[in-house]
Amino acid sequence: MSRVTAGAFNPVQQQEAAVPRVAVTIPCYNEASTIASVIAAFREALPDAEIYVFDNNSTDGTAEVARRAGAIVRNEIRQGKGYVVQRIFADVEADIYVMADGDGTYDASLSPTLIELMKKNHVDMVVGTRANVTQDAGRNGHAFGNRMFNMLFNAMFGRQFTDIFSGYRVFSRRFAKSFPAVSGGFEIETEMSVHACQIGVPTMERPTPYGIRPEDSASKLRTFRDGARILGMFVMLAKETRPAAFFGAIGMLLALAALGLSAPLLLTYFETGLVPRFPTAMLSMGLVMIGTVSAVCGLILDSLARARVEAKRSVFLSYPLGQWQK
Repeated sequence: MSRVTAGAFNPVQQQEAAVPRVAVTIPCYNEASTIASVIAAFREALPDAEIYVFDNNSTDGTAEVARRAGAIVRNEIRQGKGYVVQRIFADVEADIYVMADGDGTYDASLSPTLIELMKKNHVDMVVGTRANVTQDAGRNGHAFGNRMFNMLFNAMFGRQFTDIFSGYRVFSRRFAKSFPAVSGGFEIETEMSVHACQIGVPTMERPTPYGIRPEDSASKLRTFRDGARILGMFVMLAKETRPAAFFGAIGMLLALAALGLSAPLLLTYFETGLVPRFPTAMLSMGLVMIGTVSAVCGLILDSLARARVEAKRSVFLSYPLGQWQK
């Protein structure tokens, strides 16, 4: 009777190893009215996938509804989608991660297409961009903010994405396990996009339908609050990833302010040889000195930022490719 020796070619084991483990991960907060249908839709689209629902302190019984629907339910007590994503990437073991919201606005039937795009194109993140987001009732303000922030993102970090706020994404294992998430709220998608641009993660986008939230499901977004948090995230990420430009701009603004204050004093000095308003002259000199220090700090921090990018890139590359990526 023949036997398979250690290291011998085993086509059955190789075929099993080439089949990626897929995990559908759904962050949830008070989505009891929609979560069961979302789970059912993903189970139909991806029958071999494990479906995880990460409940974020829901008070309407979302966790129990998800459990009855057959999902694996986990809890994250820190309030905010960013904290949930941190928990998902830390706890869930899979080769491919599908992430979508629990409000039923994303088309689960397209998840196999997104996964196939990832496999076929050998990328580490596929973003399901929202093709008709402006048609969702009551989202005009959100749509305007979405356009403005996408334009700002393109100007600051590159034109790799057209919808940085989409919550419908597919990730490889090496992206999920090497992403150093720090955001706590809805700005987590922005941080993902910046991280991908910064270290050169191969990505692609695919337009997907974006549905209308059911009437008995309330949106968790707050236009001005979340807009302010996202803007703050942009500022923080600009400081962390492009310190030379960030602190250089501060130095330039201070230099221009000093020039504006000192221009009348210089004219008077050239005409009379006297320096009037001595405190203004001192203030101008102080602004020039602070601006110079800011610019120099930016140059120093830029070297450190480059070292951080290299370190993050090294961590990303330290995770082996899955069999489906080879």
